[in-house]
Amino acid sequence: MADNKIYAHPYIPNTVPEVRDAMLKEIGLTSMEQLHDAIPDSLKLQREMDIPPAMNEYELRRHIDGLLAKNKHGADYLNFLGAGCWQHFIPAVCDEINQRSEFVTAYAGEPYEDHGRFQALFEYQSLLAELVDMDVVNVPTFDWAQAASTAIRMAGRITGRKIVLLPRSVDPDKAAIIRNYCTPVMDIQYVDIDQATGRMDLNDLRSKLSDDTAAIYFENPGYLGIIEDQGAEISELAHKINAVSIVGVDPISLGVLEPPSRYGADIICGDLQPLGMHMNFGGGQAGFIATHDEEKFVMEYPSRLFGIVPTEVEGEYGFGDVAYERTSFALREKGKESVGTQTALWGITAGVYLSLLGPVGMQEVGSTIIQKSHYAAKQMSLIPGVSLRFENGTFFKEFVVDFNETHLTVDQINQRLMETGIFGGKDLSLSYPGWGQCALYCVTETHTQADLDRLVDALRSIVSTS
Repeated sequence: MADNKIYAHPYIPNTVPEVRDAMLKEIGLTSMEQLHDAIPDSLKLQREMDIPPAMNEYELRRHIDGLLAKNKHGADYLNFLGAGCWQHFIPAVCDEINQRSEFVTAYAGEPYEDHGRFQALFEYQSLLAELVDMDVVNVPTFDWAQAASTAIRMAGRITGRKIVLLPRSVDPDKAAIIRNYCTPVMDIQYVDIDQATGRMDLNDLRSKLSDDTAAIYFENPGYLGIIEDQGAEISELAHKINAVSIVGVDPISLGVLEPPSRYGADIICGDLQPLGMHMNFGGGQAGFIATHDEEKFVMEYPSRLFGIVPTEVEGEYGFGDVAYERTSFALREKGKESVGTQTALWGITAGVYLSLLGPVGMQEVGSTIIQKSHYAAKQMSLIPGVSLRFENGTFFKEFVVDFNETHLTVDQINQRLMETGIFGGKDLSLSYPGWGQCALYCVTETHTQADLDRLVDALRSIVSTS
């Protein structure tokens, strides 16, 4: 009886011997090994893999739970980490809607079978377009870095030029992704920042502008938290040489800060994570791109855009792709960029968040964040040996704290803070070695005054006993 038993792996399809053999016969093969004939023998493992005995499902679950229990996260600690993934309040309705089966499992679909998801994405695009004061918004990209990269490549195609200028204050990790994504199509060059304010050095910017400049990219607020109040002048400099002004933005700030379109941005991009998405060990992230409703911009989007159109039935409307023929989904290898999977679920989540808060709610969140972050920064700067790196700069929710006069490293301070149940700011000493021991702190609406006072007291104790 044992010899006749059929063995099939519970998690790998088509492992029933009869099914596997029938599939091999259909394609003219006699063994699974023949599927790998194109791979050189030198690249194949010529021995059995040294794999421990398989666990049963219960043992495996206990093993994984034990590994996960080693993680430390913002729900267990008082968290002041930001730098691209921020701890904001998530209304319960965001999770309730994005976990509905018609959304969470819907990888792809067509207008005639998928009215709900297409309408949800159209509503998201409409809400975000209103927030950034633009007309057209795409289905989300993977993250802000990809959105910025695609916006830069769009500018290159629009202008027929190759050089894009970035301030040195851009997140080094994001800059590396931009360089990787845009090379060799675009040439990335950097503009210095004012060491007193953190803003872009306009004299250095002017010296680097040329007839081959496709775009100027800057962020507001930037990676270091600074509000770039020279946006109109930067955009004007770009437009004088017929270049594109691209602005990256944290959308949670737009309840209190002017949208980039008001100071000349042609393309706006950013991250949707603040709009209803948990930190989730570094994700979920989702990037957006927004432009005016002009053909030169719309036809350079490589990603999907959804619109509303009347049907043959009077008074009835449907939702579907706009100019689908320009996308990589339609053009495949002939596309301007390959988009592939997009984070549509996070677009729906952002739409839920924006519809829930509305203009008044977004303004309240933004003003709350500014009040709390400035309170924290002021209190921290009163600690002997602690100061703000950019005392002459204005900031939104993140700010750079200088610990050089404490004679402690940021790593030492953060280790001591963790002992008290606090995640300190991100260590900037590797990214900006010329600044010495500096850290990027983030304060959001989730922090109470008691939380901020606890941080200040802990830092004062650490510094005083060093």
